[in-house]
Amino acid sequence: MTQSIPGFNAPAAGFDEPIQLLSACHDKLRSRCDTLSRLPAHIAAHGADEQARSAAQSILRYFDGPALFHHADEEQDLFPALLEAVAGSDAVCMRELFGRLSAEHRQLEAQWQRLRPVLLQIQSGSAAELPLDDVDRFIQDYAAHLITEDEELLPMAQRLLPTSALDQMGKSMHHRRNPD
Repeated sequence: MTQSIPGFNAPAAGFDEPIQLLSACHDKLRSRCDTLSRLPAHIAAHGADEQARSAAQSILRYFDGPALFHHADEEQDLFPALLEAVAGSDAVCMRELFGRLSAEHRQLEAQWQRLRPVLLQIQSGSAAELPLDDVDRFIQDYAAHLITEDEELLPMAQRLLPTSALDQMGKSMHHRRNPD
């Protein structure tokens, strides 16, 4: 079932390694946030030139698709699998963490919806002004969110999930992106 994901750098993360795939997505999220952070200054200096339009398109494509799949991967597959793998007070602590991460997903998605229309304008060639406060808040909130996932969530998943749960996660992630 190994299938590399277009856009991910080698080594390719595949659906047969769902934790590594989630980690690779974090790298892509950081990359798109980095591009977004440079876009306002570029537009101020060069307008909505080809580079600005291309950057806006890349950012839009990622946050309108793979980033949303990533949130679903965590909430629909990873969180339930981890809860099933533990019991007692560990499950209570995990529910609190998962509730916080899910709330952050909704917050990030709402922040994205404020940035999206401006990026669509830039993509179409308009030198629209990206609201710097919204850009900065989105990037900072995503960075903090990814630190929690990288330092707490993914190591916990790697340590606790049995191969059968990882296999099921990979299949579900594949199906989410490639429905029959």
